[in-house]
Amino acid sequence: MPEPLLPPLASPPQVHAVLGDPRLRILDATTYLDRPPGGGPYQVRSGRDEYEQEHLPGAGYADIGGNLSVADTPRPFVLPEPTHLATALGASGIGDDTHVVVYARNSPMWATRLWWLLHYLGHDSVSVLDGGLPGWKAAGLPLESGPVHLPAATLTARPRPELVVTLEDVLARVEAGQGAQLVNALSPQVFRGEGTTSYSRPGRIPDSVNLPWTDLVDPQTLRWREASERAQALEQYDAETSVAYCGGGISATTVVFSWFLAGHDVPLYDGSLAEWSARPELPLQTG
Repeated sequence: MPEPLLPPLASPPQVHAVLGDPRLRILDATTYLDRPPGGGPYQVRSGRDEYEQEHLPGAGYADIGGNLSVADTPRPFVLPEPTHLATALGASGIGDDTHVVVYARNSPMWATRLWWLLHYLGHDSVSVLDGGLPGWKAAGLPLESGPVHLPAATLTARPRPELVVTLEDVLARVEAGQGAQLVNALSPQVFRGEGTTSYSRPGRIPDSVNLPWTDLVDPQTLRWREASERAQALEQYDAETSVAYCGGGISATTVVFSWFLAGHDVPLYDGSLAEWSARPELPLQTG
């Protein structure tokens, strides 16, 4: 695999400087979660319409909740089989020799979810655009409108199964008294089980700890906090034993990516609370 064009976290000027490189593929991963006011399961909505209104030059669209997840399952964002995922990403224009820049317009978690899918498949020439679309616009850089159909490519699946933790793995940790190794990326309120919930039951996996993704990314600018700030947020947890989780395996990828920037590969409990809370026999804590 050729040398990456960009670092894993790339600034808008860095991405702008390589726009003409034939190896470059840019993908907008924007997705929306429409939550009922009274609580209950959210509806996953594609960000394709907003993408077509404005996007980075030459950028395609990656449908996180569509062809990059398993269809017709009880919970959203189920990880596809590696060969199916590689085929879907290849259809989006990603090949073995391409360098991918991923971004979103509303939350960095969609960009890091796409980064994580590629990292899980063994494709490491991937950069997250710091600040997402708002950061690009704030830098005064050019935009385009309308759909872009990137040419299909062949992406070889080289999966890293050690990066995915199952419900059975998590349950074994809880039963062994190792719940404190589970790092929850949701807000403190959701972590405590307060307010309305989008999951079957409110709360957290027993004894897990809270590292809100907003400790790592400024939610107003979508820019990643300085490396020293991220290190301070992460240092209270052991990267060698930790597992990241959240509601549906999306926002926890911001924590996984932050650890990756610090030189650690931390696995993800992909099913997260959407899977765990739907099993009434499994324990949850509140408060």
